[in-house]
Amino acid sequence: MIQLQVPTHDHEEMLDITPAVRQTVQENGWSDGILLLYCPHTTGAVTINEGADPDVVRDIVVNLRKLVPRQGDYRHAEGNSDAHIKSSMFGCEQMVIVEDGSIQLGTWQKIYFCEFDGPRTRKLWLKWLGC
Repeated sequence: MIQLQVPTHDHEEMLDITPAVRQTVQENGWSDGILLLYCPHTTGAVTINEGADPDVVRDIVVNLRKLVPRQGDYRHAEGNSDAHIKSSMFGCEQMVIVEDGSIQLGTWQKIYFCEFDGPRTRKLWLKWLGC
């Protein structure tokens, strides 16, 4: 297993981690298989979505705030219930196909680390499942 450090800068943000994932695949010589990306945090997530237009990420973050506001009818004592809910909505893992040493994404797709309770330095675990 490989662990990437992901420094976040805002309370809520989606960071494009595609270059770091590509570099990790190349550095480890992974050729054909599946790469599991796993976020071991209850207030973070990992997702794949459009990366060509930065307004897509902006729209996701802004509208998540409306769907799950920071202040609400929450009982969790730490005051970050919204972050836990957002993390559950996105999920803690993604699987990416690797073929001929390259991650396989659609034309417009990027891989994002989702921060919902930052800023922090987060971990992302990568587990290679070779064929």
